[in-house]
Amino acid sequence: MMRLFQNLGRYLIFIRRVFSRPEKHSLYFRQVFREIDKLGVSSLGIVAIISFFIGMVVIIHMTTSISNPLIPAYYNSFTTRDVLVLEFSSSVLCLILAGKVGSNISSEIGTMRITEQIDALETMGINSASYLVQPKIIGMMLIIPVLVIISIFIGLLGGWFIAVVGNMMTSADYLQGIRFDFHPYKVFYTLIKSVVFAFIITSVSAYHGYYTQGGALEVGRSSTLAVVWSMILILISNYLVTQIMIG
Repeated sequence: MMRLFQNLGRYLIFIRRVFSRPEKHSLYFRQVFREIDKLGVSSLGIVAIISFFIGMVVIIHMTTSISNPLIPAYYNSFTTRDVLVLEFSSSVLCLILAGKVGSNISSEIGTMRITEQIDALETMGINSASYLVQPKIIGMMLIIPVLVIISIFIGLLGGWFIAVVGNMMTSADYLQGIRFDFHPYKVFYTLIKSVVFAFIITSVSAYHGYYTQGGALEVGRSSTLAVVWSMILILISNYLVTQIMIG
């Protein structure tokens, strides 16, 4: 328990250092766009593939589970839309990205630590925590909501494809279900969640990498801890945000 509080205190101090005033704003500005490309845009492929197939799977489950003739056909796509918007394209997708992006961030910064590159930055009077981590956090908080919107769209496209090709429902019924009882607040809610998750993934992964000690074996251990703790905190924050905004 004491170790947990010790790590919590060190994490908060680390976040304070990360968001201290940067030495040169223009340099950080350019670095943010590099991180958006490296961490976010590079994840677009896996986001598209997973979302497309999840959309197909969800509509298949909805069609086979809700086969009552008294229930309108468009109800299947309506439910699929809400599943994608409310949970999959934010929560589940960010859990997946915690493994891909989180391990990348932790191993990158951990390698810099054990090869003394971070020490060299500190020797030159640069706030290494801010220089290395702040652009990553800002970049991820900007790009993750975009990936979530893309995920929703591709997931719905995958559902439409299998519903029409598999003769489960007509294209008109599917589109009617997507439009039925739509509340923009649901999209706002899922975007807020994605921003919170992006902060957690980036900051927790960077924290574990930044305080890596030892050699290559410890870098791997830090990456594992980063992914595990990111996923745990995503699940906890998912409940808290949902309780505040929906409950």
